[in-house]
Amino acid sequence: MDSPHGASVTAENFGLKGPRGWAFRGLGIDAGPGSLVAIEGPSGSGRTCLLLALTGRMRPTEGQAKVGGLRLPRKMAAVRRIAALGPVPGVSELDPAFTVAEHLRERALLQRRFDGSLRALLRPRAERIATARERIDAALDAAGLDPETLPKAGRTSVRDLERLEALRLSIALALIGGPRLLAVDDTDLKLSDAERAEAWDLLRSVADSGTTVLAVCSQAPEGAITLRTHSTDDADGTGGTDGTDDDTAGTTTQPTTGDTTTEEGTADAFAETGRA
Repeated sequence: MDSPHGASVTAENFGLKGPRGWAFRGLGIDAGPGSLVAIEGPSGSGRTCLLLALTGRMRPTEGQAKVGGLRLPRKMAAVRRIAALGPVPGVSELDPAFTVAEHLRERALLQRRFDGSLRALLRPRAERIATARERIDAALDAAGLDPETLPKAGRTSVRDLERLEALRLSIALALIGGPRLLAVDDTDLKLSDAERAEAWDLLRSVADSGTTVLAVCSQAPEGAITLRTHSTDDADGTGGTDGTDDDTAGTTTQPTTGDTTTEEGTADAFAETGRA
């Protein structure tokens, strides 16, 4: 059962195929609202495709999945409305030429334009600005980012941010809309051990606040529900968890059969299904 905020995520025998092979196949998960789910696997094993499929951005080929009680792929548009993307290369990247303040202002304006009610749009301008400011401040606080600590405060360009600062900004932008599900790609990419621990602490705090988190990584942290994808280098050719790790409780999988997951299959899946 869903909480008023977080979205449950369930899938069984979930797979996505491109013209030259499977991006992923035979994966399953059962995560409740407010869970921290780590999608673990090597590069090219379909991790990003799985992330986008579970957020309604890519159409699965087989199996069943529900996000917040919404069935995929039938309710892809509805899932997109409750799921927000943090950093996903080629899909929701930060503009390096924008400043931190410009990114925040743009996201708040888009949020008001496309997600606000007619009554909200008709409110006095000063009230709309105050509401947007409150949303931004709350999102920054949840992401642990204080623009005043940056080299040029809000005028700091994205290209001048450290990797962890950019990750925090992307997450803050995603949280402005109050999503029930947050999806983050390449969570631990180019981070030191200390920074990686900070990133997972951040995502764990977001999950603890009630928002379900899906995070792609090369190594899952302790305590997360872990969903594993595998490349063709794996001896058994199966996906998902091994069922022996206490940290993966509630996650199930079935062996892959037939076509194996390939980097070409992943790339073709992106091209065939599109990303929006």
